[in-house]
Amino acid sequence: MKHNKAIKYRIYPNKEQVVLLSKTFGCVRFVYNKMLSDRKEAYDKDGSFFYSTPAMYKKYYPFLKEVDSLALANAQLNLDKAYKGFFSKKARFPKFKSKKKNNDSYTTNNQKGSIEILDGLIKLPKVKHVKAVIHRQLPKGAVIKTATISRTKSNKYYCSIMYEVEQSITKITPTKDKTIGLDYSSSHFYIDSNGNSVDYPKFYRQTEKKLQRAQRQLSKKQKGSNNRAKACLKVSKIHEKIKNQRLDYLHKLSKELADNYDLVCVEDINLQNISRCLKLGKSTMDNGFGLFRVLLEYKLNDRGKELIKVDKWYPSSKTCSVCGHKNTGLKLKDRVWACDKCNTIHNRDYNAALNIKQEGLRLVGLL
Repeated sequence: MKHNKAIKYRIYPNKEQVVLLSKTFGCVRFVYNKMLSDRKEAYDKDGSFFYSTPAMYKKYYPFLKEVDSLALANAQLNLDKAYKGFFSKKARFPKFKSKKKNNDSYTTNNQKGSIEILDGLIKLPKVKHVKAVIHRQLPKGAVIKTATISRTKSNKYYCSIMYEVEQSITKITPTKDKTIGLDYSSSHFYIDSNGNSVDYPKFYRQTEKKLQRAQRQLSKKQKGSNNRAKACLKVSKIHEKIKNQRLDYLHKLSKELADNYDLVCVEDINLQNISRCLKLGKSTMDNGFGLFRVLLEYKLNDRGKELIKVDKWYPSSKTCSVCGHKNTGLKLKDRVWACDKCNTIHNRDYNAALNIKQEGLRLVGLL
């Protein structure tokens, strides 16, 4: 079976390539906004649907000919996708792209070897050969499909290569011994069904004072000045470091679980609602448990394993993992409680992790 995968490389464009990439980012944003504006104008005028193409604008805006035409074509596809999401009620109405708020990026397609990964270089349409850190090679038989070039707020450039590869995944039948249940914990990260507590390093909390100082200095700079641009870059670098630390930690933790267990059971809780709590909001947004579940799921699937999401309304905390009795009077502040039926004393989180594991095993038919 063929699968689409991607590898993200750090690239180091020279001065000429930086100028061309900046032009491409701007033209892609311009074409997207122009097509969206024309569609809205046509619909507001007489209720008709106007479908324009990037080629139609090149006559009136010659600077569009300087950049990769496939990048402009993908901007049109992205707008079409946004409209489909809106009409299917899966997304909001498309918004105009902002030069300040939106990240700079564009996608181009591989046509007859226009995208290649060489020794320390990546070949891209129009940009040609750009220096890159090739930390991983594509697997044998992989066919490059697209390349997405992006620039972060801290002026770092990346190239994400999407490729198609033939991959046969052998489905692994899980066992009880190779199954683990995870209960989300705001104070830690999660408590597993083996009784282990995993503590998130709290990268944002560690850097919070440094970030506050940088943001305070930024607020004092005059808008439009070079000093404000430098201060803004400093804030962006701090945010980027926190993001990279979090992502690295979650990747390593999810890989460890995917290597050691065949079935992982987690609770399908609504983290967005939890983040709205005044006391838990910052911690919930910092630990990235939602991203952790995404990383864990695809790592397990690549190994022929499975992630089971237990329904959020399942009473994992209130149910006794020994006798199955439900303690309806249990409150959130009760971290330790005793079962009225079997008198077993439970740690709230550990008991929930055990119940999540049992429910996951039941869902896959092992109980």
